[in-house]
Amino acid sequence: MKIVVIDGQGGRIGKNVIEQVKANHKDLELYAIGTNTMATSAMLKAGADFGATGENAVLVNVADADIVVGPVGIVFANALLGEITPAIATAVGASRAFKILIPVNRCNHYIAGCTENSLGEYIRIAVDKLEGML
Repeated sequence: MKIVVIDGQGGRIGKNVIEQVKANHKDLELYAIGTNTMATSAMLKAGADFGATGENAVLVNVADADIVVGPVGIVFANALLGEITPAIATAVGASRAFKILIPVNRCNHYIAGCTENSLGEYIRIAVDKLEGML
């Protein structure tokens, strides 16, 4: 099973996802794909098995992913202060992978129906969903 974690900015969301998943599944291979080197580095330090950076890395890795995890902005062109290119948003959205998107109500979008939880709680909910799929 190929699990791809995508994050940008400082990689805090991806880092936390990887730490929590690796705590229970040390043998599970996780792919850390950052939109910048700082995000990729943070996710690798958290225990990801593979890491790559940039638009092409996203395009290549979501093409055959089984599960993609990341902030909801990875499906919005120009999100994460412009780090999510239209090509990244399209590739993630078109991927056959099951997507576990962590709501972050910033960057001019609001996810209706989501309760106001802390980012840590949203990450825990996302990891719980992933755990249920394993």
